[in-house]
Amino acid sequence: MSTFRYATAQFYSGDDLDANILLLTEWAEKAHAAGAHCLVTPENTNLNRAFFKDGKPSKDVAWEKSEPEDGKFVKACQALAHRLKMYLVIGIDYRGEAKPIVYVGQFLFGPAGDILHIHKKTVMWDYEYTLFEPGTQELQVIPTPIGRIGLHCCADQIVPDVPRVLALKGTEVFCNSLNSRGPDECRTHIPLRALENGCFHVSSNTVGNPSNEGLLWPWTGGSQVIAPDGATLAHCDEETEMMVWADICPARASRKDAMPHIVPDLFAWRRPELYKLLSVPVDEVPAAAMYGPVAKDSAADALPSVKWAMMQLSRTHTRKATEWMFSRQVDYAARRGAQAGLLPEMFCFKRGEVAADPAEAAEYSKHISSLCAELAKKHGVWLATTLVEACEGKFYHTAFLWEAGTGSVHGSYRKSHLSRDECTWATQGDAVSKVFDCGVIGQLAFVIGDEMWVPEVARVLALQGTETILHPCDWDRREGPHVCTTERCSENRVHILSVTRLDNLGREGSQVAFAGEFINGEPIPLMRYSQCQWQRYGVEEQLLVDLRRREPHCKMMGFHLDVLKTRQPKLYDSMVAVGDDKPAAAVAPLFQFCPAKRT
Repeated sequence: MSTFRYATAQFYSGDDLDANILLLTEWAEKAHAAGAHCLVTPENTNLNRAFFKDGKPSKDVAWEKSEPEDGKFVKACQALAHRLKMYLVIGIDYRGEAKPIVYVGQFLFGPAGDILHIHKKTVMWDYEYTLFEPGTQELQVIPTPIGRIGLHCCADQIVPDVPRVLALKGTEVFCNSLNSRGPDECRTHIPLRALENGCFHVSSNTVGNPSNEGLLWPWTGGSQVIAPDGATLAHCDEETEMMVWADICPARASRKDAMPHIVPDLFAWRRPELYKLLSVPVDEVPAAAMYGPVAKDSAADALPSVKWAMMQLSRTHTRKATEWMFSRQVDYAARRGAQAGLLPEMFCFKRGEVAADPAEAAEYSKHISSLCAELAKKHGVWLATTLVEACEGKFYHTAFLWEAGTGSVHGSYRKSHLSRDECTWATQGDAVSKVFDCGVIGQLAFVIGDEMWVPEVARVLALQGTETILHPCDWDRREGPHVCTTERCSENRVHILSVTRLDNLGREGSQVAFAGEFINGEPIPLMRYSQCQWQRYGVEEQLLVDLRRREPHCKMMGFHLDVLKTRQPKLYDSMVAVGDDKPAAAVAPLFQFCPAKRT
């Protein structure tokens, strides 16, 4: 299979268009000298966004300073690509059809000097909504001799939808032009978009800030090339104008085998028939009531905090000993004032024990369920974990939620996205989790273990109006808590409680990721990163956390960016397509995953 060299350059563009053309030319010539087939540059490479009038953002000024689709900078890019006989992916702000419409554009230039595609940024970063028009065009993949390229810009991948659609349509290489002051881009968003979609990801971000007054936050660089398995192939620092490159084999992205220890094929793992809510208009989903900031004196404003006990525990010594330790955990949590407690997935079983004899595991699960009911009733604490459920000759990996005071099962969820190992014994459920109304402890839903890697699952739960995702888990790699779950929290603005087994292979502790609430004035990383707390790996301990129920009722990441309301469901048909409606690239996965276990 052929390999091609993709380069990414990070720099800062000023106010002088001619100087910026010379700057781009220098970087492109350096990339050409290095043998690159393609160079990716930052968003708005053509000019610095000094689009202000009387100290306020001005669409009219943006229009006057930007250029048409065939303007001087664009023509210079065409000539440069033709002279160097290479592909260029360049971020260019350009005028729309009529004043004052301006788009955040990303142009793909071919070696013949032609414009192969223009992507109009669909998700804006905060202030950009005051200046630019979001793109509404169908998302396209551009086939080239150096791979099938999917373009997207910066905030397009702060949320999962645009990269997912591009990947489902056959993208092999994401080319991402950024103008970001957030280090979350290179540390969470970009690696996860590569890994969850099994695609290469080439990103280029602006770097530095020459200003010595006013807004001093720098653009954070961190441009990089990421492999489909999440490995970093090349990486710029976060302060220096520089360029890096990597040789990649685009065809590798078609295998979708980025996490073979979990599933053989990431896209065959998907259950698009369960994601229909993703295509529903934004004002018709249950979460529509949570858009915007929390209004003063509203019902959400008055919501209380909830004390959750994260009970990190695994099967140890004997079953009797494990039950004894569990009982003491619940007693301890109650005496500390906890209202609810979450345990890891299958905490009462040795690793591999369930697969060896699911019938016996289901029988023992009945006993543990009775113990959970007894403890929930005795101590007045809600409890949640996962067990083996037997029903009509089938076995399920099922999450249960027991009510405080009564001990009755308030709700349950059969895991709908099974791992490779679970397919040997379990049948998958026929829906993602419901959102359970649990009174004062809030609107709760389940994601079990590794299905957190499927972005549609948490997205659907957020659209259903969940406040807190309960995530009994068993980390398989350190990116589980630090990239995947942190990102799911950030992109959906929901609390996520992840409690893991002590013996997890990722060698990480449990984590709570807080939904957060935009309050204005926080540093940019705190606006975008999920704030988290952790437990130590391998230590039986308990973390008591306060979850503010009002936080998930604010979906704002800034003054203008609402991570749910700004979605464009009409562009996301590929995410819910089944059968003959699937994009051609998604019709024939390499593996038909768990065909015998689907119900």
